[in-house]
Amino acid sequence: MKTSKNMIPTIFKTLHASDLVELENIYEDWDDYENDVIQLAGYVGHIVSTEMILKYLKNTKSKILDAGCGTGLAGDILYKNDYKNIIGADFSQKMLDRALKKNIYQSLSLCDLTQKLDFEDNFFDAIVCAGTFTCGHVGPEALYEMVRITKKEGYISFTVRKQEWEASPYEKIIKDLENSMLWSKIEHHTSDYNTQEGISCQLCLYQVI
Repeated sequence: MKTSKNMIPTIFKTLHASDLVELENIYEDWDDYENDVIQLAGYVGHIVSTEMILKYLKNTKSKILDAGCGTGLAGDILYKNDYKNIIGADFSQKMLDRALKKNIYQSLSLCDLTQKLDFEDNFFDAIVCAGTFTCGHVGPEALYEMVRITKKEGYISFTVRKQEWEASPYEKIIKDLENSMLWSKIEHHTSDYNTQEGISCQLCLYQVI
């Protein structure tokens, strides 16, 4: 079930897009994105995911990937906490154009997180992925690539929208990565997500082994 009675219409559309092209077109035309997700939907995924990683990542020089960065909501929090070695990645050029205007990223990359990423193995000290593991966007298989490009002892902080968690094999893939000794759980619990819609998420922090 992807909907709630309080859902913002454009958010509803993103969760029900039939393919990546339709989804990209929605974001292309979404001029009130930040107002809709923050003020109307009460989105806090960028806050809880960055707060989680800042508890553990103490080196402000750490190289961080903001995966599915959108307009730069999570990156902005990191930057304001003096973490300025940030790379943003998103599939929407329109979102990246808006993120660029904030002057918070070392670089921005147009890429599809469901495919192999154009980063070397063991490249990042940490990854933040807020609001991206959600219906119709990116699925749990992307976690394998995130582990590949994260350094040993690096952190991956991510949210998974409740309906997406229930519909896709996140638990299986997370457990597979644990059983394969590729990462270990640091924190994992239910958290607020879209507060005005009454939607929660799974908030996860794992450390690459």
